[in-house]
Amino acid sequence: MGNKLSLPLILAGSLFSITMNAQDVTWSVATPDGQPDLQGVWGNNTITPVERPDRFGERQYLTDEEQSLLQRRIREITEGDGDALFGDGVFEAAFSGEVRSYDPSTGNYDQSWLVERSVHNRTSQIIDPPNGKFPPRVEGTSGVTFNRPQRGNTAPASWTDLTVDDRCISYGAPYLNSGYNSYWQIVQSKNHVVIVQEMMHDARIVPLTEKPPLDEKIQLWHGDSRGYFDGDTLVVETANFSGRSTFEHNRSRKNIERFTRLNQNQMLYQLTVDLPDTYTSTYTREFILNYTPDPIYEYACHEGNYSMANILRGARAVSYTHLTLPTNREV
Repeated sequence: MGNKLSLPLILAGSLFSITMNAQDVTWSVATPDGQPDLQGVWGNNTITPVERPDRFGERQYLTDEEQSLLQRRIREITEGDGDALFGDGVFEAAFSGEVRSYDPSTGNYDQSWLVERSVHNRTSQIIDPPNGKFPPRVEGTSGVTFNRPQRGNTAPASWTDLTVDDRCISYGAPYLNSGYNSYWQIVQSKNHVVIVQEMMHDARIVPLTEKPPLDEKIQLWHGDSRGYFDGDTLVVETANFSGRSTFEHNRSRKNIERFTRLNQNQMLYQLTVDLPDTYTSTYTREFILNYTPDPIYEYACHEGNYSMANILRGARAVSYTHLTLPTNREV
C-alpha cells in the first residue's frame, strides 16, 4: 500500500475520511530515549467489519446517509437489554435489521458486557486486497476466516479436546476482536516494547535490539517478535507461530504490525498476515485505536480452568443420556 494512509476520523460528531502521506503524520512527543511515545492504554472498539459486505461493492467508505442510519441503529441496538453483539455483529445488525445473538443457547451475554463502540466510515478493515475481502483460499483448504476461533468440542471427552480460549488461557496475539476486553496497554523502554492485552491478560515482550530470531523449529503460541522504528512508526515482525492456535493470524508464516500515533488520542494500527498454506496472497487490515486514561484491570476469565471438572462431567452426562441442552427460552 506504499506510504499512503487512509484515515477514518470522527470530529465534532461528523464522520469523514482523509488521505495523507505517511511523512505528514507526526507526533512530537518522544520518550526519554528519543523514541516516538506510543505509551498508554488504547482501545479497539471500532464497528467496522473485517471484510467488506457485498452490499457495498467496491466502495471503501460509507455515504452520509449510511452513516446516519448506522449511528441511529447502533443507539437503538445498544441501548436495549438484548444479547451482546460482538465484533462485526453491530454493523451487520444495523444494516440488515437482523440481530444475531452471540450465544443463543444461554443468553449469558447482553449489552452491559460491551463498551461504547467507535464509528468510523470505512466499509472494511481489510484494505489489501482492494476489494476488502480475504484473498482466495488455497485449493483444498477450509477453516475459520478472520479472528473468530474454532470453538472447542461441544462434548469434550478430555481437557485436550478444548481450545486454549475455551480454557481461558489465551485468545491469541494480537487479539483483534472489538468492543469486549479489547484494550491494549503499551509500555516502552530503550530496548523493549511491551504490549499488554486486556483479554486473558496476555503480554508480548518485543525486543527492539538486533537479536537473532529463534530457530524455525522453536514455535510459540504468540510467535517470536522483533521490533524497530521506521520513522514515527513502530514495526513489529512476528514469526515462529506454533500452528496450533485457533486463530488464523496466529498460524501465519509472518505477521507485520505497524503502530503510528496520529495525535494525542488516535493511533493507526495495521496488520499484514502471510498465510501461504491458506491464502493465495497476503492481506492487510487497518483500524484506529483510541486512547483512554482508564487503566486495564486483570481479566477474570477462569471458568475454563476451575470449572474443567464440571465441563467434562456435563458433557459426559449429555453424551450418555442423549439429552439436548435447553435454550434460554426453555429455561
